[in-house]
Amino acid sequence: MSKGKKRGVAYEAETDGIVVRVKPAFLEEESSPEQHRFIWAYHVEIENRGSRTFQLMTRHWRITDREGRVQEVNGSGVVGQNPVLAPGETFEYTSGCPLSEPSGMMQGTYRLEDEEGGMLEARIPLFALDSPYDNRAAN
Repeated sequence: MSKGKKRGVAYEAETDGIVVRVKPAFLEEESSPEQHRFIWAYHVEIENRGSRTFQLMTRHWRITDREGRVQEVNGSGVVGQNPVLAPGETFEYTSGCPLSEPSGMMQGTYRLEDEEGGMLEARIPLFALDSPYDNRAAN
């Protein structure tokens, strides 16, 4: 079962006891709008509310800018690590995302493996990358 919700600037999804929370932040000082370079940081918390121990093996991100251009990012672990989460444990990290447009969105999945080799694909919630430079009116 998966569900997702937005809490202010925090986004959350739960998949079989694995809770993923994301808080994006626009980095004004690292962005250069005149050069079409918009930078965000996003802080991720992965919490194991289940009864099995998991190791995060891979990540998959789908990044879409406001023009509909999509980037797919796949890789091993997160920030150079393959964290192990026992029941009740949380792992946190911060990463970043550049876009050539002033807004976009991200979502994805983490592939986790339990002690018996069972796999779980935990959903990363869809979250908005909104900068103050996006002047488009909402529909």
